[in-house]
Amino acid sequence: MSALRLATRSVLRSRQLAAPWRGSFRGYAEVPSDRIRLNLTLPHQSIYKDVDVVQVNLPATTGDLGVLANHVPTVEQLRPGVIDVVEESGATKQFFVSGGFATVQPGSLLSINAIEAFPVEDFSPEAIRAQLAEAQKNATSGSEIDQVEAKIELEVLEALAAVAK
Repeated sequence: MSALRLATRSVLRSRQLAAPWRGSFRGYAEVPSDRIRLNLTLPHQSIYKDVDVVQVNLPATTGDLGVLANHVPTVEQLRPGVIDVVEESGATKQFFVSGGFATVQPGSLLSINAIEAFPVEDFSPEAIRAQLAEAQKNATSGSEIDQVEAKIELEVLEALAAVAK
């Protein structure tokens, strides 16, 4: 235990000694202090790659999360819902995701990794209602596996129905 304490103290001391040097260097990839550098990546494409944005609103499993510049570093699991991206021009783009992960890193860097992400305007409200009715029917009939799959489908469709108008 004492070896662990010595190691921890030496690390803390080295950080304290290095602290005066931190502010004097500027890296090439730094983001303006009022912007977030966004990467929104899917397995088959990158929707945003190193793009500076003003704000990103995320549907996290712990609740909705708004990310601004200099946000505390965190990792969040995403639930089905809408990601709002407020761009520098003031325009807001909305993408529906079925799930994924978001990582906020020091230096105002936000990386979002999702299996699927589609612009909200691409969805048909009529098609969503039809699929929702079918999923509700399947959630109460069929095998146990079919019922579980239908409940997952219901969760995604209900989130999508709330935003597609």
